[in-house]
Amino acid sequence: MDIAQFIDHTNIEKNVSKDDIKKSCQEAKKYNFRGLCVNPQWTKITKEELKNTKVKVITLIDPPMGISPHLKRMEMANKAKKDGSDEIDVVMDIIDLKYERYEEILKDLREISQILPTKVIIGSGYLTDKEIQEASEIVKESGAFCVKTATEKDPLDNLELDEKAKHLRIMKESAPGLKIKAAGGIRTLEDLVMMIENGADIIGTSSGVKIIEEFNKIFR
Repeated sequence: MDIAQFIDHTNIEKNVSKDDIKKSCQEAKKYNFRGLCVNPQWTKITKEELKNTKVKVITLIDPPMGISPHLKRMEMANKAKKDGSDEIDVVMDIIDLKYERYEEILKDLREISQILPTKVIIGSGYLTDKEIQEASEIVKESGAFCVKTATEKDPLDNLELDEKAKHLRIMKESAPGLKIKAAGGIRTLEDLVMMIENGADIIGTSSGVKIIEEFNKIFR
């Protein structure tokens, strides 16, 4: 099993430098990760560093709650495309979801999803099981190809991966046919395997190098 192809390597820290991003790019190339997820200001340099590779450039849009106005979100997505992003990971407006403004959410995501292949982050750690179901159904209807658990400031940390696994099962059942991305607190090979066993197709983690090295020690 090529576990590197499950992993979206991630560097979304606030205070990273250009050299930090370049280091993440080198890691992504060395281990042939599925993709590298960065904040918008680093999309262009990430694209340059990853040219002539199969590693996807992924831009994070509107964390942590997805509450920017629709036109601003469209602007961010279009800028990511212009800068060379292959995919975007965009946060659903979690406040709108809490207030059951489903049509507004759907309209927003439908338009954004036409710009680039889109994963939608639903912030499952903030949601009830019923809200996770509703959010996943909206993502499926929006035209996005993937529903994702979380991004920065995820309320569920590593001690609560059992709860995250339950969220993945709800997402899989509620949005059949969509890819499922698990992210937040996935730091070991055991964590990764647990997420895959519970329905994840993609793993977002800043611990990708550690996980691959752990895998290689065991199996190579």
